[in-house]
Amino acid sequence: MPIKIADDLPARRTLEAEGVAVMGEADAVRQDIRPLRIALLNLMPNKIDTETQLARLLGASPLQVELTLVRISDHVSRNTSADHMQSFYRPWSDVRDERFDGFLITGAPVEHLPFEEVRYWQELRAIFDWTQTHVHRSLSICWAAQAALYHFHGVEKHALERKAFGVFRHRNHAPASPYLRGFSDDFSIPVSRWSEVRRESLPVDRGLQLLADSAETGPCLVHDPRHGFLHMFNHVEYDTRTLGDEYARDGGRQLPAHYFPDDDPALLLENRWRSHAHLLFGNWINDLYQTAPFDVDMIGQEILQSAA
Repeated sequence: MPIKIADDLPARRTLEAEGVAVMGEADAVRQDIRPLRIALLNLMPNKIDTETQLARLLGASPLQVELTLVRISDHVSRNTSADHMQSFYRPWSDVRDERFDGFLITGAPVEHLPFEEVRYWQELRAIFDWTQTHVHRSLSICWAAQAALYHFHGVEKHALERKAFGVFRHRNHAPASPYLRGFSDDFSIPVSRWSEVRRESLPVDRGLQLLADSAETGPCLVHDPRHGFLHMFNHVEYDTRTLGDEYARDGGRQLPAHYFPDDDPALLLENRWRSHAHLLFGNWINDLYQTAPFDVDMIGQEILQSAA
C-alpha cells in the first residue's frame, strides 16, 4: 500500500521518482481500509529533507499510512518557508484532540542547551504526556529521544567534547525484539550529535531495554514499553549524502568517521545502513498494525482504565 501525503508536498516528487508508492486524498477515500494514522513532529531545521527521509521509510510498508505533519504551536521555523509550514503543517494545538496509531518526534539542533532552556520545552513536555493517552506507539529520534528519557525518567544528557559524527558499527543486543526482527548481529548507523545518554545512566528498575549500542558512541536504540516509546539516538533515516552535507556546511572542520571511503571526500559514497533503516521502520509499523485498536477512538483507553 502507498503512503498518503499531500499532492503538492515537495517530498512527493522525490518519492515518486524513487518508485515509492504515494497516494492523494481522492485515491485514499476509495479504499475500504482504515489506514494507520501516523503523525510527525518535525523539529529539524531542514524540514523538507526530513519529511522526505521519513516519508520514504514509512511509505515502504505494505500497509496504508496516513501521514500528518505537526509543528510546535507557537514556534516559527527560521529555515523553512512560512508558506510551506502553513500549507503542510498543523500546530500541535490543532491536533491534540485527535488520536494516532504512531507518533514520530525528530531531533533538534538545541543539544547545547539544558532542556529547560529550550523555548518550546513546556509544550514538548505536554506533547510527551499527551502521547500517553492519544498515541498507541511513539518513536523519538536523536535529541527528542534524549528529551523523552529526561522527561519520563530523569535521565540526563551529557555534552561531548567532540561531536559524535560518522557511520558507526552497532551491536544487536535483543535479536528477539520485534523491532530488531531480521537485523544482523552487527550493523552500521549514521550518528551526528553533540551530546549523549550513557549506558550507566539508564535506570535498571524502570523497564527500559537497551536494544542496540556502539562501542564508540554508546546507546543507539532503547525500548520504553511502559510509555510506548522506542528511542533512536542516531539517524537511521539519513540519506547517503546527509553527513557529507553537514561536513560541508560546517566548513570541513570534522571529518565524519567511517563515512568517506579511505576518508577521502572525493570518493564515491556507499550507503551501508539503508536496508536496516527500512527494516526498523517496517518492524515498528508492523507492531502498530498488530497491536493498535481498530477503532482509533479507543487508543489510550487502556491506559486510562489501568490508571482508574
